[in-house]
Amino acid sequence: MTEQRAFHVDLNRCTGCGACVVACGNENTLPAGRAWRQVNTFNEARHPTLPVVHLSLACNHCADPVCRRHCPADAYRKDPATGAVAVDPNRCIGCTYCAWACPYDAPHYNPEKRLMEKCTFCAERLAEGREPACVACCPTGALQLDCLDPKGDPAAPGF
Repeated sequence: MTEQRAFHVDLNRCTGCGACVVACGNENTLPAGRAWRQVNTFNEARHPTLPVVHLSLACNHCADPVCRRHCPADAYRKDPATGAVAVDPNRCIGCTYCAWACPYDAPHYNPEKRLMEKCTFCAERLAEGREPACVACCPTGALQLDCLDPKGDPAAPGF
């Protein structure tokens, strides 16, 4: 397996612009209103004595994914080459157990397909040596792709 990769968000650089959300939607041809990445803003009211913080979140493609462990249909796979955790639509039964287990709220139920969906880590792009679309389109460089060391600690300081 290659090194375990992870998204790294620099909270001091994220402006909450949502370019990462749009890039994800465009790359994966998601319908309007459906996103696998989200930007959460803390202190949306802009209270003057509190900081405004934006947090871009998607699936973390965990080294040991709890979604995979809790899926009764064994629909989750981890690509050893890219580290991407993917849902196999041919195996998924849409029970949502994976979403209940995931601490990052990454798997989402698609009511039209009656299946679970989630960030793909842009596995095709990774296989080609390119960054995920959300990382490539971040105008401030707040969202990056890092490698984790063998102990699972981030190689770079911060979140």
